[in-house]
Amino acid sequence: MAKPPTSRVDKLLSSMGYGSRNEMLQLAKAGRITLDGTVLSDASIRIPVTPDLPNRMKIDGQPLDPVAGLVILLHKPLGMTCSHKEAGPLVYDSLPPRWRQRSPAISTIGRLDKQTTGLLLLTDDGALLHRVISPKRHVAKTYHARLARPLTGSEAALFASGDMMLEGEAKPLAPAQLQVLSETEALLTVTEGRYHQVRRMFAATGNHVEDLHRVRLGGLSLPKSLSPGQWVLLDEDQIAQIFS
Repeated sequence: MAKPPTSRVDKLLSSMGYGSRNEMLQLAKAGRITLDGTVLSDASIRIPVTPDLPNRMKIDGQPLDPVAGLVILLHKPLGMTCSHKEAGPLVYDSLPPRWRQRSPAISTIGRLDKQTTGLLLLTDDGALLHRVISPKRHVAKTYHARLARPLTGSEAALFASGDMMLEGEAKPLAPAQLQVLSETEALLTVTEGRYHQVRRMFAATGNHVEDLHRVRLGGLSLPKSLSPGQWVLLDEDQIAQIFS
């Protein structure tokens, strides 16, 4: 088994958004950091950075935040943007404020547009992010769409054909699966992530998506108990479900 990486405590805590390295040194001298129940007065020492560290280290009596490699499942609310810089409410506003200062930064795995709600993953693991969004992985994404007009009955065959072209594009869409729920509601599962793809697919049939909600990504479903704006950390087994 590979040895876990090590880090100076001040550098580790600074990378997690707790403050500057000098501030972390002062925090330790003030007796505000404990490790395994013992005051850690010198933040210049190196320690193994293991997944269980949040259970062993406390800052001002509070458990340490998750170490690097975290994956977050967020129920994205309506009106929030998947951006670090745009004006208005951002999905990152749902997370603890100091997490905006973490390095490596937390980023969304793919994007949901401002008017789309539902399952959104965020991570500071760049390799995982690229695995999920890679076209070679064909990670399926399922959306619940509420439409302005009744379905005609021809949409499922068109979406599944592999011949559908979107306006302004030269490559047909990969086959997608449509499950009709009612005259104006359907579940659509796609394996690509083209710009506003679901909305554009329905628009190409003469319809308009009024509400769009992502319910599933790979083998992960949005928990019914998770309200808009709430989030949970995923464990290794749940992360593996993305690719199942």
